[in-house]
Amino acid sequence: MLIDFLFELRKAGLPVSLREFLTLVEGLQRHVAWGSMDDFYYFARTALVKDESNLDRFDRVFGAYFKGVMSQAPDLRTAIPEEWLRRQAENLLTDEEKKLIESLGGWDKLMETLRQRLEEQKGRHQGGSKWVGTAGTSPFGAYGYNPEGVRIGQHESRNRRAVKVWDRREFRNFDSEVELGTRNIKVALRRLRRFAREGAAEELDLDDTIRSTARNAGWLDLKLVPERHNAVKVLLFLDVGGSMDDYIRVVEELFSAARGEFKHLEYFYFHNFVYESVWKDNRRRFDERTRLMDVLHKFGNDYKLVIVGDATMSPYEILLAGGSVEHNNDEPGAAWLQRLLDVYSHAAWINPQPESRWEYHESIALTRKLMGDRMFPLSLEGLDRAMRSLAR
Repeated sequence: MLIDFLFELRKAGLPVSLREFLTLVEGLQRHVAWGSMDDFYYFARTALVKDESNLDRFDRVFGAYFKGVMSQAPDLRTAIPEEWLRRQAENLLTDEEKKLIESLGGWDKLMETLRQRLEEQKGRHQGGSKWVGTAGTSPFGAYGYNPEGVRIGQHESRNRRAVKVWDRREFRNFDSEVELGTRNIKVALRRLRRFAREGAAEELDLDDTIRSTARNAGWLDLKLVPERHNAVKVLLFLDVGGSMDDYIRVVEELFSAARGEFKHLEYFYFHNFVYESVWKDNRRRFDERTRLMDVLHKFGNDYKLVIVGDATMSPYEILLAGGSVEHNNDEPGAAWLQRLLDVYSHAAWINPQPESRWEYHESIALTRKLMGDRMFPLSLEGLDRAMRSLAR
């Protein structure tokens, strides 16, 4: 059964290796998860999923595969000893719940009656006192009332009188449609990691310490190494003001995630398009500016260039001298962007505007062309593609 589950995961595109699968099997042999589908789910997810962006696909495969397996099982009591089930019930149920079970004739009577109802019922039922359905007084169903019932398919407790809860599981998505948050953004930015040991030797090197202590006949010989840090260098340009006001929150989350993920991060602000100068403090952007040529000379070509902006403006602001809405620029923005790309060959433009709207803006098409089609939407899927492009 587990072999087929492995194949289903791979078919869905999850990179599950044989080593991870053997870890799952070994854990089951050692009873890490035993007798509980919930425990098995969490253990399987921990053993088989190494990237949080794959959690949603794992949940879908798990739900579809094991729902089918459970529906084919004629009687769980043939696989699990009855004594074990009764001991579990004694541990999990309160005295009041045990009395409710007995009022219907005992646990066996309750489960047997439910099984018969499911075999006899041919369709959806609402109201009434017998069938599995909603808004009735049957012991089985949802959104009704019965003092000793089995709740099936209801979002949450209402009268708090159900003996056992068989609710539909809900798993949080981690796909490209999820609302972005700082933590999810960090998951995507990790594609750009390249670790190196830097700084003072302050971290214990356990393997080398063990080897050195063994060579010294048991006398402790501590070995220290510098801490590992993400060695990737990022030069970040952020568009502010105007139409970017609609995306303040999500850009702030991206900025926060980037500052937490990259030790070597330099950032500057611009408005609409990059010109001859940028700034670090929006409150003093007219008084304290940095020449873009100084940026090009100060930060080497080993930096990854990331520009964040919706690229929504008049095409004149990109193509013409004097096209800027705030000052009289001597050279067009396209010329300054090309200078950036000449120095920083690894570059990406992150656009917070939904990709479905890009075709309606001529300025976005111009910017994408200047970027060599390296424009990506500000979504988990878009960030993932952007980080892969920068890592090449």
